[in-house]
Amino acid sequence: MTIAEIADEYYLSLDTVKKIIYSKKNDRHLTYAPTVESAVRYMDAGMIEEWIQCYLLLTRKALTGQEESGKQEKQEKLYFGVVKFPLRLIGRDELTGSNNDPAHVQDEDAAAFPPLVIEYTEGKFHCPVQQEILAALKQRKVNAYPAVIGMNGSDDYRRFMKYYGTVLHYVNDVEG
Repeated sequence: MTIAEIADEYYLSLDTVKKIIYSKKNDRHLTYAPTVESAVRYMDAGMIEEWIQCYLLLTRKALTGQEESGKQEKQEKLYFGVVKFPLRLIGRDELTGSNNDPAHVQDEDAAAFPPLVIEYTEGKFHCPVQQEILAALKQRKVNAYPAVIGMNGSDDYRRFMKYYGTVLHYVNDVEG
């Protein structure tokens, strides 16, 4: 179950559920790396939000709307994944990056590279921070790639779970 599902089922806040889960996971020492393997380890420890924040901070990228979040009412960001994400769900108009094939995106050993950070808002998927990686994957005709999906608030989360919650499979067999 996801943290949001547990919170809904037991009528607890997301922060309370996180505190309970994270207090049980303190025996694990996680080392951040911008890789699928690292993201999966954080996901297994119930700390995918922390992996995303490290990735965005250390790559100096920001998800859409994060700059305004301080001005508006703070809305909980919910994350789903690391999942094997079908790239066809991201519209063609998303590809605004270059057509260059970055050398750091290879078909082999995908675990050594970062998962895509996908946003799901109002029923659509967007890839706001990794256009060059997405372009290279689509150019290589990669059908699915590990991704972490972020959503703002419970409406997007419910819509996502209704349509995609049971069809996206977790990545859990990353070899280290």
